[in-house]
Amino acid sequence: MWAELLPVGRSASSGGYRRFAWNSADAECRSWFEEQARGRGLSYELDRNGNQWAWLGDPAAGGAIVTGSHLDSVPDGGAFDGPLGVVSSFAALDELRGRGAEFTKPLAIVNFGDEEGARFGVACIGSRLSAGLLGRDQAFELRDADGVRLPDAMERAGYDPAAIGADDDRLARIGAFVELHVEQGRYLAEDQPVGVAGAIWPHGRWRFDFHGEANHAGTTRIEDRRDPMLTYANTVLAARKKARTAGALATFGKVAVEPNGTNAIASLVRGWLDSRAGDEATLTALVEEIERAAYERGERDGVRVELTRESYTPVVEFDAPLRDRLAKTLGGVPVLPTGAGHDAGILASAIPTAMLFVRNPSGVSHSPAEHARTADCLAGVTALADVLEDLACQ
Repeated sequence: MWAELLPVGRSASSGGYRRFAWNSADAECRSWFEEQARGRGLSYELDRNGNQWAWLGDPAAGGAIVTGSHLDSVPDGGAFDGPLGVVSSFAALDELRGRGAEFTKPLAIVNFGDEEGARFGVACIGSRLSAGLLGRDQAFELRDADGVRLPDAMERAGYDPAAIGADDDRLARIGAFVELHVEQGRYLAEDQPVGVAGAIWPHGRWRFDFHGEANHAGTTRIEDRRDPMLTYANTVLAARKKARTAGALATFGKVAVEPNGTNAIASLVRGWLDSRAGDEATLTALVEEIERAAYERGERDGVRVELTRESYTPVVEFDAPLRDRLAKTLGGVPVLPTGAGHDAGILASAIPTAMLFVRNPSGVSHSPAEHARTADCLAGVTALADVLEDLACQ
């Protein structure tokens, strides 16, 4: 399974992956998922939001145990973030069948669409729509860098966007969702290939628009310039400084410039801030300080600053009884915090959710260098199988 997925959406120049929502690589990944489901005799289903489901047992019976993750990527992302969880879910089912496990509850494997938000700027779109945390009208207004609307992209890919929205009936039939994921960071020790997630830091994305005045780079005096690039650059530096002071994280990882000419002073710079902290009060205060720094510098530079919050996820405390049950089933593995968002975190508002982490020796993620050793991946499969057996076969 892993070998089949490796070439899909991989860039020859960077070695990273460009599996974005509703593009050709995404379509290949979706076809792969359907083939894996049907090849195992599972009932394949596409929900109203474009998420893929593979069912063992009757979905209508209720109390289903669900596992899975996502197959899309960030721009030039790694091979493990998302796909490891989906591949491991199918492998865990294979292992359980090999053990002769008898299921007493329905089991499903899911591939949530557009988890990374690389194309339309909002993370976890598939699970957010299902949980009612992203409204239909909001979703219909989302556009990619080329101006393509989300519903139009879905339609071009052969899916009907008319039905998207909250999927309360489906979620009501789920007893628990367990997502396996490669560790993002380096917390697991050498003798601990698998851990359990305790909580997800609150996090969000903010767009800063810096409005200046386009002009000639070679003829405009320094004192006559209204250069938004200066305000943007100062804001980036301020974000780093203030995040370090707060013990939090702030990253400007995406920027767009107009008119984007070498010999032209920009008229507009858009910068996207990703910020995370251990608690919501710290995160709110940090973003306010970054905003204040941007406005103050903008006044000096003659640049107008606008701030738009594009997405926000409050702190997620995973279901404590489920978390503790997983840790006990796995012999007391460590319970870890994480600063990364996941579909399990989104669904935690509606159903009991939990996460398993597989050790990442370098801690690098969202990069072609992302890695997990084969032995650790196999340990993750066994751990997931053990957990599913405990939850779905009792």
